[in-house]
Amino acid sequence: MTLKRYVATRLITMFGVLMITLLITIALVGSNMDNILKQGVAFQVRTEITENPAIAKSFSSVDEFESFIQTQTEQRVKTLGLDEPWYSPQRIGLTMYKILFLDFGHATFLTSDSGSSDVREIILEKLPKTILLFTTATIIISVIGIFLGALSGSKVGSVIDRITSSFAIISSSFPVWWIGMLMIFLFSFVYQIFPARATPLIPVTDPNYIGSLLYHMTLPLITIVIIGFGSWSYLVRNFIVGIMQEDFIIAKKTMGINQKKIIYTHALKNAAPPIITILALSLSGSLGGAIITEAVFDWPGMGRLYFEAITVMDLPVIIGATYVLTVFFLISIFVADLLYGYFDPRVRTG
Repeated sequence: MTLKRYVATRLITMFGVLMITLLITIALVGSNMDNILKQGVAFQVRTEITENPAIAKSFSSVDEFESFIQTQTEQRVKTLGLDEPWYSPQRIGLTMYKILFLDFGHATFLTSDSGSSDVREIILEKLPKTILLFTTATIIISVIGIFLGALSGSKVGSVIDRITSSFAIISSSFPVWWIGMLMIFLFSFVYQIFPARATPLIPVTDPNYIGSLLYHMTLPLITIVIIGFGSWSYLVRNFIVGIMQEDFIIAKKTMGINQKKIIYTHALKNAAPPIITILALSLSGSLGGAIITEAVFDWPGMGRLYFEAITVMDLPVIIGATYVLTVFFLISIFVADLLYGYFDPRVRTG
């Protein structure tokens, strides 16, 4: 299979998965979404009339006012196509078309820091902060884990190997939110080095906002890295242990090649495919943030946005965030497949 054909096949498959995901999401929330949209139209009509004193004073009775609102609402519902059932082909097709091009509509309850209810603006406001914290933490964790795991795997039974394995077990045994609470108590209340809340108190428009945001993210970043790099190291260590027993590695040792070169050039390259897969999944997963972790540190990212949207059942926000994260997940898997072919010639020839 040529590279162009492989890429085209993968892109078509990814698009099909994306469409199926959208269809399932719409089917799960369709009826509730319909009611929310119609309620939103009625609220918008009522607000527009109430805020216009000239129109409000033209009604002689409350019944006449309510009748006018009902008529306007029905007309607007029909104009928007909401008079058709949500499961009709026209409605599903139109909804999928809008979502595909990032038209998620307006949130029912949530707003951005600037006061906008546009779901796209809300997501674009939260996503960079999640990338800043969790993607940075994932990269740091993977770098430390790869080199520490490679070192441990090349020295099985040594002190560094025992320490790495023990730390991986210990760190994986405690939930992030519990360690986060201990870190907040220790470094925010006892020593008062970092703030307890990761959300800066100054407005986004302030020139010092970026510096304040980096300062506030330091404590959650340290916590996530401490919890995560142990398990990464243990995974890489196990990969390296298996590869170091291969014949080609033993042959290179008998040839007198430097031990570090064998580990960090030949062994790591052969362990690269599974490591890349884990890294791609970790990076795509990090874009969704972590609901509990962000809630503990009060970090204004995608995880807390999900938590708030689920709490108030803001379906447009839930659908928009799910779509964006699905796209990122598919892209990361696609990149991982391409890198797989680079590191493993058998994939290219297959």
